[in-house]
Amino acid sequence: MKKMLAALTGIALVVSSAIVMASETTDTIKDPAVVWEHLWTEVLIDLYIMGGIFGALAIYWLFKYRAKSPDAVGEGPTLTRAQRWSWAIVPCVLFLADDLYLGAMGWSAWNVYRTVPENAMEVKVTGSMWNWEFEYEDGTTSTYDVDGDEGEKGDGLVVPVGTPVVLRMTSTDVLHSFGITKYRVKEDVMPGRITYIWFYPKEEAESFVTCVEFCGANHARMYAPVKAIPQEQYDKWLVKRAKEEAEE
Repeated sequence: MKKMLAALTGIALVVSSAIVMASETTDTIKDPAVVWEHLWTEVLIDLYIMGGIFGALAIYWLFKYRAKSPDAVGEGPTLTRAQRWSWAIVPCVLFLADDLYLGAMGWSAWNVYRTVPENAMEVKVTGSMWNWEFEYEDGTTSTYDVDGDEGEKGDGLVVPVGTPVVLRMTSTDVLHSFGITKYRVKEDVMPGRITYIWFYPKEEAESFVTCVEFCGANHARMYAPVKAIPQEQYDKWLVKRAKEEAEE
């Protein structure tokens, strides 16, 4: 029995290690959003399978062992020592293997999120109550004014399609949290510290970044558009934005 437990545990560890190593040796850019979706799908499948099995067993046992009369007293089956050990060890090993598998996938996903591609474009992000400011590699900045006199205005975060983008972030006042649901990224933004996340806009799209950690009275209005546009349009926008800044 001990040998069987050791063998099954060893197999689970080998499979988990192989998953992590496979994710770390690939040379292609892994999109964090795709990795997150795959991990979440595996978790849902795991929950559905286990929930279905235990639910079916519970219903079956509910009817099979129901009291036949008000005075009925149930009796548990008599198990041999081998059966008792089997009922304890086999489910334990199966659950352990499943947890190690999901844990390895989670660790692999974490490595993808924290490993920035070498060709990533860097954007500095500054959070303050209650807006985001974005500074590009040439010093040009953009923002999005939600409560301005002329209504909502500004470009927000603009990035080129097909280029990984790393955001180096800090705060000027309180704790914020930078979250872009479309790209499955979220990271806390803190005063006196620089944090980072990266995402991979692979197609032209517009989404929003919101502050997902309560930061004061206007927390709900701390958002900005995130626009992924073709490289040629991005280059033109950057030149146009630089001229607008020079004239301000």
